[in-house]
Amino acid sequence: MTEYPARLDGSEIDEIGRGEIARTEVGRLAGEPRSGANALEVRAALADAVDLLPALAPADPTDRYTVRYLTVLWLEADKTPHTRRAYYADLAAWLTWCSRSGLDPLAARRADVDAFKATITVTGRDGLSRPAAPSTVARMLAGLSSWYRYLESNDAADRNPVTAVTRPRAAARSAPRSALDERAVAALLDHAEHRANRLGTEAARRDAALTGLLFYTGLRVSGITTATVRDLDQDAGHTILRYLAKGGHRDFLPLPPPALAPLHDYLETRAHNRGVPRTRLTGPLLATAPHPHDRSKPGGKPLTQRDVWQTLRRLAAQAGLTAANSISPHTARRTAGTVLLAHGVPVQKVQDLLGHADIRTTRDHYDAHRHKLDSSSVYTLAQILGDHRHRGRQE
Repeated sequence: MTEYPARLDGSEIDEIGRGEIARTEVGRLAGEPRSGANALEVRAALADAVDLLPALAPADPTDRYTVRYLTVLWLEADKTPHTRRAYYADLAAWLTWCSRSGLDPLAARRADVDAFKATITVTGRDGLSRPAAPSTVARMLAGLSSWYRYLESNDAADRNPVTAVTRPRAAARSAPRSALDERAVAALLDHAEHRANRLGTEAARRDAALTGLLFYTGLRVSGITTATVRDLDQDAGHTILRYLAKGGHRDFLPLPPPALAPLHDYLETRAHNRGVPRTRLTGPLLATAPHPHDRSKPGGKPLTQRDVWQTLRRLAAQAGLTAANSISPHTARRTAGTVLLAHGVPVQKVQDLLGHADIRTTRDHYDAHRHKLDSSSVYTLAQILGDHRHRGRQE
């Protein structure tokens, strides 16, 4: 039986599953759309993936309201690509458990969900399994409850066994991940651009463009990986990038010259390699490069969030950054916010740039964190005690 992880630790990307499910197009089309997939293609990919879920009755082509078809519609309706992937992974984990337990998921009761809850684990980067965090368990239960509610509302299920299950309380909020200092960012950007100029390859120029976009805009990684070449536009003398924001709505922001220069070089190189004028280039804004020795891998696919993650860490290590092993796409976002606040940019403007719906997110996670470091009383205490220590030495 295929095993489905609840969620990988420390990653912004959810694995939909291993084995057959990982080979379907649900990850590409349902998880990261807006790269040419239309609504019918997304639904078809979801249907293929749902067909692989265990423990559900086979689809009946004569019945419009089978559980599998309703599951496709549930995944499709009013969900962002990231949420869709997470819900699919959670449902796959539950149905796999039901299959192993010989349980019809439509006959499940609270006791069954409680038993399943006790088995939820996550797999870390070290390959070891450990109990899932309370937030992960709560998220999985919320997803399963949403599925059952959808089936109930369509008269395909008699009960929602998750309703009475006790949801774990969220753990105390952990300290936010650190940002890079300005010198480290400059070193990383310089390295990426010098490497691109030295190698001159499409992949190296793409990596430089990627690094510039991340650190000069503070965009979420999904906003970059789902953008297409056609999302570049002109408005009132500015070159702007239209992108998919959190919540599924479209937004835009201007691209400053230091981010535009490597992006322009990359797109020119890519167009040249494809034998088309720059103005006729289509596809993802940042794409996989053709394999230099394997013609069956022509490239042109959108980068995944994992691609971005790995590229950043590789470049950071090459640039000699001490934080190379812990850097992530969100590091760039946090760095953009903290650097701007440190230089006196009003918190409202930083909120607008980062797309925070609530200014408290900007203030508590970025501004307060900076003040906790820069204005900490430990420095005052050290100065007071230091004065006495120096005085004692003079006597």
